[in-house]
Amino acid sequence: MSIAQFLTIFISAVFISNVILSRFLGLCSFVAISKETKPALAMSLAVMFVTTMSSIITWIIYRFLLIPFNLTYLRTISFILVIATFVQLVEMVIRKISPPMYRFFGIYLPLITVNCAVLGVAVLNIDMFFVGAKAVNGSFVYSTFQGICVGLGYTLAMLLMSGVRERLDLCNVPKALKDFPLAFIIASIMSLAFMGFNGFKF
Repeated sequence: MSIAQFLTIFISAVFISNVILSRFLGLCSFVAISKETKPALAMSLAVMFVTTMSSIITWIIYRFLLIPFNLTYLRTISFILVIATFVQLVEMVIRKISPPMYRFFGIYLPLITVNCAVLGVAVLNIDMFFVGAKAVNGSFVYSTFQGICVGLGYTLAMLLMSGVRERLDLCNVPKALKDFPLAFIIASIMSLAFMGFNGFKF
């Protein structure tokens, strides 16, 4: 393990290969929940928790269960079960702590279960930190750190989007562009801006 590797994972996950603006995963919650900053931040923290914890558990399952018993073909379904479990945990916590926030999220909170961003980071960890059927040195720590960084990248995209959309609510926007059409235009421009990070070499 080295600091350079951690720095590479951080810059790649947050900026160069941002899960929303570069990989285009998790767009449903990105467009639907990003109208206001507070719900966007709450959703981001929930996604970050799920990505981090699912990265830890899926690594353990893959390393100590699927590989030894030659069950790697069950990778996707086992990862989905892990993610669904943690989403249910997050849902119960939010319902208990903040019922208004739970009602605001509505259907989008359970949708974290099928959020391709969460499943994407679990699969990416396996593809990056396992060679053949063996874990590379420090792969558990790298996987956990990448789960956190993907959550940070998701949070960055959500906060940027919610900030722009909150300001646009104060502007005279044509009726035909209100809400989702304008959200897609903003997302496209932000994605183009983040593509500039692809020119960096580390």
